[in-house]
Amino acid sequence: MKSNKALLYGISIGILGIVLFSSKAVMVKLMYSYEVNALDALVLRMLFAFPIYLAIAYAYRNKEQPIVTTRKDYLWIFVFGFVGYYLASLFDFIGLTYIKASLERIILFLYPTIVLLLNRFFLKTKITSKQLLAISITYIGIIIAFGQEVQFSGTDTYIGGAFILLSAVTYASYLVGSGWLIPKFGVVKFTAYVMLVSCMCVFVHYGIVGSFDIFHFPWQVYLLGFLIACFATVIPSFLVSESIKRISSSNFAIIAAIGPISTIILAVLFLNEKLTLLQYFGSLIVILGIVLINLKKKKKD
Repeated sequence: MKSNKALLYGISIGILGIVLFSSKAVMVKLMYSYEVNALDALVLRMLFAFPIYLAIAYAYRNKEQPIVTTRKDYLWIFVFGFVGYYLASLFDFIGLTYIKASLERIILFLYPTIVLLLNRFFLKTKITSKQLLAISITYIGIIIAFGQEVQFSGTDTYIGGAFILLSAVTYASYLVGSGWLIPKFGVVKFTAYVMLVSCMCVFVHYGIVGSFDIFHFPWQVYLLGFLIACFATVIPSFLVSESIKRISSSNFAIIAAIGPISTIILAVLFLNEKLTLLQYFGSLIVILGIVLINLKKKKKD
């Protein structure tokens, strides 16, 4: 009974984390409606998130690390913070200026297929025929969902889709490369450190090319920036980490299929976005393909 309750709790916080994460694209699109550009939106997100992660890093500064770390490990922290959160977030925010929030989440949801492909090319991990079939199904779904959007929104859809795909690739690269480093720091400290690196990269980027004029927006913009930082970044990052710890990454990967569905629902409710029946069908095919990949992983585990 106790183990069932623990499993249910792990699943529940995992679902909550996924839903909160999926709200990010919707809130970013709402920010854009106030004539905020991608870099301004990203820097506002990081301005609110930075002190929270700084406080967490400070609180855990004296926690005993599971494994002794070296200077080289901290260099890798910078690399993963730069690639996994700074670049991935930047590409994502730029892409959202061109395409719908619901399609953004569908494209981002491709990252497990990219992880498989990166493992194949760089780590020589074999891709089974079933995994290859699942990958094929997933990309057929993307073509169906994405192809029709070009007819409605024009060629800008390609630009947005390319940036979101770059976001998925950089995030997948982070997942492939960082797995060995997380046990050295522990989940909380590692997450806080890479997010602080990401924040600093955004601040430097803004210092070089930004307008230094981010304090003239309506109050709704700052509220959305705060909500994105707290409820679509900080809180879900730790909810997801705790869920994975409790129910395993394989089980979490299966319930992660809720993410695109949640974004589509939120986009309909708050952005009045509409997908055609064919796009819904393509989205379901993508979700099916990813679930098949993750089920295959679970069997291996």
